[in-house]
Amino acid sequence: MKKIYIIIVLVSFAASSCKKDFLTLNPEDKYTDANYYKTEAQFKSAVVAAYAPLRDVLLNDYFTSEMHSDNTVYQPIPSNRGTAYLERENISDFRNTSTNAYAAATWEHSYKGISRCNIVIERLKTANLPAAVTANLDGQAKFLRALNYFKLVRLYGGVPLFLKEVTKAEDAFLIRSSEAEVYNQIIADAKDAIDKLAAPVFTGNKQTGEATKGSATMLLAEVYATQKKWADVENLLLTLAPMGYQLNTNYTDAFTVANKNSRESIFEVQFLEGTATGTTPNILPTHFLPRASTNTALVTGVAVTNNSTGGWNTPSTDLINTYEAGDKRLDASIGIVEGTYNGSDLFVYSAVKSIVGYVPAAGKIGVPYIKKYLLNTFTINTGSSVNFPIYRYADALLLLAEAQNEQGKAPLTALNAVRVRAGLTASNSADQGVLRTLIAHERRVELAFENHRWHDLVRSGNAISVINAFGVTARAQMPYLASDAYVVDSHDLLFPIPQGDRGLNPALTQNPGYF
Repeated sequence: MKKIYIIIVLVSFAASSCKKDFLTLNPEDKYTDANYYKTEAQFKSAVVAAYAPLRDVLLNDYFTSEMHSDNTVYQPIPSNRGTAYLERENISDFRNTSTNAYAAATWEHSYKGISRCNIVIERLKTANLPAAVTANLDGQAKFLRALNYFKLVRLYGGVPLFLKEVTKAEDAFLIRSSEAEVYNQIIADAKDAIDKLAAPVFTGNKQTGEATKGSATMLLAEVYATQKKWADVENLLLTLAPMGYQLNTNYTDAFTVANKNSRESIFEVQFLEGTATGTTPNILPTHFLPRASTNTALVTGVAVTNNSTGGWNTPSTDLINTYEAGDKRLDASIGIVEGTYNGSDLFVYSAVKSIVGYVPAAGKIGVPYIKKYLLNTFTINTGSSVNFPIYRYADALLLLAEAQNEQGKAPLTALNAVRVRAGLTASNSADQGVLRTLIAHERRVELAFENHRWHDLVRSGNAISVINAFGVTARAQMPYLASDAYVVDSHDLLFPIPQGDRGLNPALTQNPGYF
């Protein structure tokens, strides 16, 4: 074998000696690393590529947020105990391990987005582009990098801080930076994005969907809220209304295709249904439906089967019961599909009913489902064009109310704008404790199924007590849950560092309580 290898090398060397361009590393008719990042169009394409991993993050985000809280649960599938089901159930039940592929996917896709941002940021430093173009592209990349690191630091704590394009192997293996260091970088990126990005431009009720000064402002405000810097939060959020943001007339307007990127939208992940190149349908709405062989009763336009992907993110009884009487958001956000389970653990629909005052028919089971993302007709069976909100102006108003209340200021203007739209009476309370509870309640029901609940619980310091109390009720209502489901302590406030990455990089330390 060694002799054959030597012969091959000698032949190759001889051939290359006869013809110096035997191996062309940079073919002139192809884009390469060396000749691509030159034009404005090329950099814009690179920035679009940096947005794309957000869609992949969303495929796992509801497991690490809504289902990792008291907002949603899952429907059991006793006939299939495969790894894919068990690992997703374990995240929901707070029985997570470092080898869980679904928890690791959030890490992977976030770093994919960061890597693409780093390439744009580094290459722009030597690009020959107009200053305004460079500032806008750099601002978008800085916002996206900050958004991804904010996701990582809240879920995992201190993480490796990649800030430059990785061009050699040794640069790919960093140790974990401290939480403080990661937060400092997030703040620096968000501030830079605020400085470089323009305020949103509305054509009627529409904007482009790109990150704007408003997007970066909202991100930085949430970062400061995590750090309890309430005056900074208030000052930032008060700049949003002058940029043109406002609440839509109806709560449901934020979740229709016709109102994508509206004046209430501060930042949302873009989707487009279809089969043409460049289209990416939103498959999440059918993940949130009961697992069934056909969903025609709920998904209008085409027949959709989710017998291998559905059954997740089911609204919990605890959440349903927390809505106040007359709150329009209950019926807008949650519906009931009635029927029975067959021998294959698939749900057979018999009727679709309102959640308001629902009582199951004799011999039937009523399963709640997320309704707010199903307000549009599907044209293909693989997903819809509905976007997924990351930040809405309603979120900003409630965060503003929280910041004002924590400073001892009156938060009623911001708080009541959200409540009145929902059909509820305005609060006139002046008690800080009462208002703190009310604002937390409003965030829970206003932002239900938008992946905020877990982070709100951690930020408020209530995660452990709320989840343990929820677990007592949940285990009684759902006997399929393990006896240690929703039994949490301080180590559960962070996810484990993925073991696959620790195997590649032994310098990565593990979070306490995990192996």
